Amino acid sequence: MRRFLIQGILPFLFCLVPLLAATLIGLAVPGQARDFYLKNLSSMDALILGLGAATFAVQVVLCWRALQWRGTDFDQRPDRWLTNLAQAAEWFPLLGLIGTVAGILVTFGTLGDRPRTPGGPTSVDPGEIIRLYAPAITATGSGLFMSLINILPSWVVLLGRDIILTLGGGEPSSSGEVRP
Repeated sequence: MRRFLIQGILPFLFCLVPLLAATLIGLAVPGQARDFYLKNLSSMDALILGLGAATFAVQVVLCWRALQWRGTDFDQRPDRWLTNLAQAAEWFPLLGLIGTVAGILVTFGTLGDRPRTPGGPTSVDPGEIIRLYAPAITATGSGLFMSLINILPSWVVLLGRDIILTLGGGEPSSSGEVRP
C-alpha cells in the first residue's frame, strides 16, 4: 500500500497542484475584472494564452513523469525539458509587454487622428479611451498569468521529489541527487 501511495498517488496529487493553483488564481480575480478581461481579449491575448496553455499542459505531463519513483531514483529524462519550458515562461511577460505597447500605440494613434477645432480642446469620450486601451491591459494580464502558472510545474517537481523521497525512507541532497 505504501509503495502504491508513493509511486502512484503522490505523483498524481502533486501534478494537480499547478492546475489547482491556476484555477485559484483565476477565481481570486474579482468578477468585474475577470468579465472585463474576457470581454476585451485581443489576438495578442489569444497568442499568449494559446502558447502558455500548451506549454503548461506539456509541463504537467512531464511533471508526472519526473515524479515517478523507479525504486532507486526518479525518472530524470523530463528534467531538461521541464527546465527549458520553465525558462520559456520568462517570455510571456515580454509578449504581454509587446501587446501593451501595441494597445497604447493604437489608443494614441486613434485619439491623435481626431479633428481639432482651431483654438479649442479636443473632446474625447472616456468610454472610448477605455475601449481602445483595453487590449493593452489584457495583454499584460495574459502575460503575467501565463508566466506565473508556467513556473509552477518545475517547482512542484523539486518539492514533490523531496517529499516522496522523505516518505520513501531516503534523504534529499542539497544538489538535487537522490540518496537512498
